Amino acid sequence: MAALRPCRHNNGPAARRGSAGNGARRGGSALGRFREGGQGGAGGWGLRPPRPSVRAVLVGFDEHFSYAKLCQALRYLQRGPDCLLVATNRDHRLPLEGGAAIPGTGCLVKAVETAAEREAFIVGKPNRYMFDCVASEFDIDPARTIMVGDRLDTDILMGNTCGLTTLLTLTGVTTLEEVKGHEESDCPARQSLVPDYYVDSIADLLPALED
Repeated sequence: MAALRPCRHNNGPAARRGSAGNGARRGGSALGRFREGGQGGAGGWGLRPPRPSVRAVLVGFDEHFSYAKLCQALRYLQRGPDCLLVATNRDHRLPLEGGAAIPGTGCLVKAVETAAEREAFIVGKPNRYMFDCVASEFDIDPARTIMVGDRLDTDILMGNTCGLTTLLTLTGVTTLEEVKGHEESDCPARQSLVPDYYVDSIADLLPALED
């Protein structure tokens, strides 16, 4: 793989369409809402029969995720493979200003996977499923498409997997030292996490967009 190099607006890669990272931070959990009281009561969530029409459990970012929702998800998934387990992404933490972070969707996904003893199908990054859906609707040339993101194991990995030019912004959880460690490794899996370009901030791309 070519050496990692900074991206400047006067010599950056041409891109017809861009894809931005961290798009799945907001979303909803399709585990549904139900009464959390009365575990032993006949009308409580602990004994409520699953709805036959539900064919999938979808796990997304949900700030109201609870033990009750986890139990409900497990009850549906115990019906067997006819009920799918689908998740939006595996981001285990989301960065905040000042170096702080909050748990990401990946923490919720892991909880459901552990309870159900099943692995979720990830429709978001780094799975190429999302890109294939877009490519089936639009005339996309991977050689002229750039993937922009701030995570190596989701944004950059998906871009490299799909044959896109990749650009890392250092405004998220990834450091340049981490990238260089992957670049110097002989492990193919680590090499797949190395972007083609990097910028300190997404704002560094503004001059190129104005040209």
